[in-house]
Amino acid sequence: MCAMNDTFRALLRTQRVWDTDLPEFDPQTAPDAPLPLFHRWFAEAVAAGQTEPHTMSLATVDEQGRPDVRIVMLHDADERGWHFASHSTSVKGRQLAARPEAALGFYWAAQGRQIRIRGRVSAAASDESQADLHARSTGALAAALTGRQSEALGSLGELAAASEAAWRRAQAEPDAPAPTWTRYALDPYEAEFFQGDAMRRHVRLRYRRRRGDGAPGAWETELLWP
Repeated sequence: MCAMNDTFRALLRTQRVWDTDLPEFDPQTAPDAPLPLFHRWFAEAVAAGQTEPHTMSLATVDEQGRPDVRIVMLHDADERGWHFASHSTSVKGRQLAARPEAALGFYWAAQGRQIRIRGRVSAAASDESQADLHARSTGALAAALTGRQSEALGSLGELAAASEAAWRRAQAEPDAPAPTWTRYALDPYEAEFFQGDAMRRHVRLRYRRRRGDGAPGAWETELLWP
């Protein structure tokens, strides 16, 4: 066991971070709200060849306050918030029903950038959720129709049979409903943009919703130490 740990540590320490030229980020040029900056950074991540820039970590807590995290797909980012979807009966769906706040994390290694967002989560109406599902691929619909997300699975054979039936239905009925499929929107009260630096002089810009007499939707910004 000790030799295995030593091998792992040796492998771990050979890994490099940001072995590429990193862009500069001048916070003075940042917009007054996080959404336009997110849109800009997302487009730049795509242009830089970042793999799956639309995937993100979603952190929630259970009823006992214990944290949970997983990778999900971003469905949109607009004035209502950052959108994602899941079954309302899944673990994350039940956690969000009990405690409707969450955090999102994007990491784009191609440019040494990460974005952290915290906010309150709301569930969309059924018609919007179903429209979101049916705008996606046949595979996405088949996965939603397979259902039972996060439940204990008896065998891989059981999954294969359920998946095959779901694929057949998704191909035959492209508008088939998945009643528990739910689109969620995270309305942020805080967002942080992190630009890595080879000299470890990382630039961190945090947006916070303005309190008091600020206009609705107004933001204040501050720099953070790395």
